[in-house]
Amino acid sequence: MSDILAENLSGKSVMGSDGTELGLLYNITMDLKSGELHDLIIEPDEEISPRTVDFDINDAGRFLVPVSRVQAVKDYIVVQR
Repeated sequence: MSDILAENLSGKSVMGSDGTELGLLYNITMDLKSGELHDLIIEPDEEISPRTVDFDINDAGRFLVPVSRVQAVKDYIVVQR
């Protein structure tokens, strides 16, 4: 995957590999010591039920998607479902 600036990802739509629109990228978590990225934090789309996704959910109701599940970053961020 080519280098992408974080500022270009803010607010980008996130879609599952099955074509389901999951929501918008809210933030990204990382390990401050190693610089390793951990999770995409997704503000869920109003129409998607948290019970239909296989992701952890934080206290604010946002999806935590491991960076390892990112398949592509273009018009959408595509993640493995």
